[in-house]
Amino acid sequence: MPTPDEQHERFMRLFLAHEPAILRSVLVFVPQRHDARDIVQETAVALWRHFGEFDTGRPFVNWACGFARVEARRFLRRSQRRAVLSEQAVVALLATEQAEAGWLAERERHLPECREQLPTEHRRILDGYYVDESSVGLLAERHGRSAEAIYKLLQRTRQALVDCMERKTAEAGK
Repeated sequence: MPTPDEQHERFMRLFLAHEPAILRSVLVFVPQRHDARDIVQETAVALWRHFGEFDTGRPFVNWACGFARVEARRFLRRSQRRAVLSEQAVVALLATEQAEAGWLAERERHLPECREQLPTEHRRILDGYYVDESSVGLLAERHGRSAEAIYKLLQRTRQALVDCMERKTAEAGK
């Protein structure tokens, strides 16, 4: 059973990694960026309150975006100064969001295969950081590299995974 600090750190890592996607999902409903950021903050509070219910077998981003939709609707109901979206507009926005969620799920389906294509040391560092939740300093010691080198390697590895997943998704769509 993780300690409260470990639970909080895990939540923060997940939330911060997916915050841009959560913000985009809110911007579908609320075009004003400052309002959307307020909604994302409320979403973070709600997610933290319910984090114990999160099913780790499912993508965090989908779970979080569901909370964001609830918070966006709550904001729109409270807001007297907002124009009401037509039913058609809401249906179109939801369809767009669902299509994007499907695309994200398809992309994530390729993650294990793309991960296996990485060099062994890169996989070990990636697993050390994300699975074992080791600090960059500890990973630097273990692998005989500087902390800056580990940060750069993680950045390049994440980008390589994204590029691979996007390429495989595009190939699957042909």
